[in-house]
Amino acid sequence: MKKNVLVYGTIGGLITAAWVLIAMVIFSHGLDMTLGMILGYTSMFIANIFLVIGVKNYRDKTNGGVITFGKAFKVGILITLLASTIYVVNWLIYDYATDSRMMESYSKSMHDQLVESGKSATFIAKQDAEMKEFMVQYQNPLFKAAMTYMEILPMGILFTVITAIAMRRKVPKEG
Repeated sequence: MKKNVLVYGTIGGLITAAWVLIAMVIFSHGLDMTLGMILGYTSMFIANIFLVIGVKNYRDKTNGGVITFGKAFKVGILITLLASTIYVVNWLIYDYATDSRMMESYSKSMHDQLVESGKSATFIAKQDAEMKEFMVQYQNPLFKAAMTYMEILPMGILFTVITAIAMRRKVPKEG
């Protein structure tokens, strides 16, 4: 199980980590924040496919073609945690090493979207104040890490549950 977790968790983590680096280069040249988020979550989706492959590989090659929901969930969640941790550590290193201004860009993008949508000045001012408060909290490395985990972990947990249900098998497949 350890080998599967290490191999497939690392692959998933490296896919998302590569996207962070590519995206930040693109963002520095003016990529639309919404498109960036879509591409980011697409990379997370692709990375989670390796969770499915890892659980299936464990079931078929290591466990003789059988696996319980619990064991499949355990393998899947460990792959998810490893891939997520690689993603978070990569983001933190990038963010601190480059003195990233991502939150400022995100705040401006959100402000501009509110203005374009015709929201009231009062509503926009309230949202801007909340964003400024969030940006202060985001300076705390533990808060930043937790927020970064919240970008990737929910999708990984969902993939884990679906995979554990789909992969469980009480008797080996014949043939």
